[in-house]
Amino acid sequence: MDDAITLSNMAFYGHHGTKKAEEELGARFLVDLVMRADLKKAGRSDNLKDTVDYERAFAIVRGLVEGKRFYLLEALAEAIAQAIFAEFPRVARVEVRVRKPGVPIRGILDFAEVEIVRSR
Repeated sequence: MDDAITLSNMAFYGHHGTKKAEEELGARFLVDLVMRADLKKAGRSDNLKDTVDYERAFAIVRGLVEGKRFYLLEALAEAIAQAIFAEFPRVARVEVRVRKPGVPIRGILDFAEVEIVRSR
């Protein structure tokens, strides 16, 4: 499927990680979401009911990143993918990237990132 709706570089503040300081202080998380679906009908009808409402998708991601706590980026990414599938039956494939800048490790890097791809 070539059609996609993409939300890039969504930024949220969450409390994810395995360290106590990550739970207490929290950090910024960046999320990219690609939702693959047949968008032909929406392109012809120009009607929101025929597509994937990306404002709703943004709210779902925000709710998970800001409202729940995950130890692993993998678990956060999986929760996002499953929530998108549950909300939008027309989405056939989802790609989720979660980035964590300022990772609390001894070393220099821009961010840690997890990417998952799920299909139904």
